[in-house]
Amino acid sequence: MNTAVINIKTNPETKVKAQAVAKELGFSLSALINGYLKHLVKTKAVHFTTDEKPTKYLIDAIKESKKDIKAGRVSPGFDNAEDALKWLNDPNAKYINGDKV
Repeated sequence: MNTAVINIKTNPETKVKAQAVAKELGFSLSALINGYLKHLVKTKAVHFTTDEKPTKYLIDAIKESKKDIKAGRVSPGFDNAEDALKWLNDPNAKYINGDKV
């Protein structure tokens, strides 16, 4: 089989991390890059995806938000800006369509 060599420049840390991911998936980095190049030629499309797992920061933020909602430390929903502005000036008051209830 004839092969061609492609030299690319990348950050050393990126290379090491990419090799680790490839190994985790059971591939060599070279095999993954070859597969990607074949897919690129076949589809003429570039696709990038990220892991859909939320980060620890996001998980912590969601937990904090749930606590705030449960404790009532959030604003109500508004149908218009006028009600929202009135609530900001008097958060204990209730407004519906601009009228204090």
